[in-house]
Amino acid sequence: MRAMRSWVKLPSGWLERRELRAFAWGKQGGSAQTAALMVLLAIAHRAADDTGIARLPYDELQWATHLSRTKIADGLDVLAARQLILREPHGRSTFQLSNYDPTQGWAMLPAQRLYSSDGISAFSDFYLRRKVELDALKAYFAFAARRDRDQNRAYMTYPQLNEYTGIPEARIKAAISFLVVNNLIVVEQIERSGFGVSHAYRLTHLQPRRHLGTTEHVALPLADDPF
Repeated sequence: MRAMRSWVKLPSGWLERRELRAFAWGKQGGSAQTAALMVLLAIAHRAADDTGIARLPYDELQWATHLSRTKIADGLDVLAARQLILREPHGRSTFQLSNYDPTQGWAMLPAQRLYSSDGISAFSDFYLRRKVELDALKAYFAFAARRDRDQNRAYMTYPQLNEYTGIPEARIKAAISFLVVNNLIVVEQIERSGFGVSHAYRLTHLQPRRHLGTTEHVALPLADDPF
């Protein structure tokens, strides 16, 4: 298995177009939607930096995601139907991130340190039976896309996260807590002069030396923060 980088690039145009909203529980099948985002993360982790092409046999996808072959196939079907990946661009077991450009239009994702000897550590707590799992993954990708690269954190209020992802505001706190418990994000409190405290979201294992103690504060938008 090829050594994994500390972070990788994920095309972010679809995220900015609010296409996360299409990943919804209900008639579309919540488990397939959750599986799709889990599989997308694993593909991005193995995609070549210059081409966005990953070679990932099913057994390696199973190891990375903790999913069955059936659920992986369901997830791949969702990704292909939404044109987020191309299947078999270089033969069997290859996948390409759609609209991949190594020079622009991408979000940074942590990679190597998300893994243990048993694949992506956080995914051992995913069972594809709870809305909170899908909500959490949608929030995770949103934070990656909206991350301020200078500050290494995303500033999003609940209304903004709802508009960006379609997660109902009443379910956002649970989604964020799920990410925290599974060590996928850190929530940072940011003091705003005269306006109390706001919250920002930092992906764990992504530029870990750039955190609240090492970066300067910046002016934040004057928006309600219901966290």
